[in-house]
Amino acid sequence: MNKSVAGCGDGIRSVTAGRLDPCYTELITDTAERTGMAMLKGMVALVTGASSGIGEAVAEALAREGATVVAAARRLDRLEALSARTEGAVAPAQLDVTDRGGFQRLVDEIVERYGRLDVLVNNAGVMLLSYMEKLHVDEWDRMIDVNLKGVLYGIAAVLPHMKERRSGHIVNVASVAGHRVFPAGAVYCGTKFAVRALSEGLRQELTPYRIRVTVISPGIVRTELADHITDEDVRREMAARTLVPLQAGDIAEAVVYAVSRPPHVDVNEIVVRPTEQRT
Repeated sequence: MNKSVAGCGDGIRSVTAGRLDPCYTELITDTAERTGMAMLKGMVALVTGASSGIGEAVAEALAREGATVVAAARRLDRLEALSARTEGAVAPAQLDVTDRGGFQRLVDEIVERYGRLDVLVNNAGVMLLSYMEKLHVDEWDRMIDVNLKGVLYGIAAVLPHMKERRSGHIVNVASVAGHRVFPAGAVYCGTKFAVRALSEGLRQELTPYRIRVTVISPGIVRTELADHITDEDVRREMAARTLVPLQAGDIAEAVVYAVSRPPHVDVNEIVVRPTEQRT
């Protein structure tokens, strides 16, 4: 049962885009204290793309380990369901990562509300695979906007605060598609190669500030990503695949491992594939 907080009424209240409900902040603190979670206690984390799949699993996993978690995505109804399922341990915030100003406002409010932001998990992404000859240019733009510019906007939003504190951890979710290119994945792979490159450059620049940067590169994971592919040839090819995929929780465990290392340990990249995936 959720504990009622003075002035908040009974149960959980909704939030608007880029804003946090103060009732959620009370519930998060209360829930963490009641359940005795400790490994990440005191840590404040923001997870994007948290309405489903990897982001949802990461938000839940960090909360289980005691972190104060803000889960951000466009689908507020799913975020509120996540918050209810975790008994208020995860606070929902509506966010479109392609909105630079909205990203900044959310980060500013988190810092104002909690006094800090320790971890940013840039997880939001789209995988609109198609053969380039079909000229799905709008989908190319969408992948660049979400997968690359969304990551950059997140970095820009948190970096001043983390530099001031000389502490923080930025986790960027890339893909094994950032290690090798495959047919129908040219643009998607391009965005993930870019995430890996900018992450390494960022890591090198931030070493004087003791800010850690980690890239998580998953292989095939059972999520909603493939549901949004419109190229029928690609959909048929993917439907014929028989290997056992990873679960979102497998990637969440990798994120928890990286952010729970001692401050002097920076896990630069974790690649996780299904056992049956060759490349």
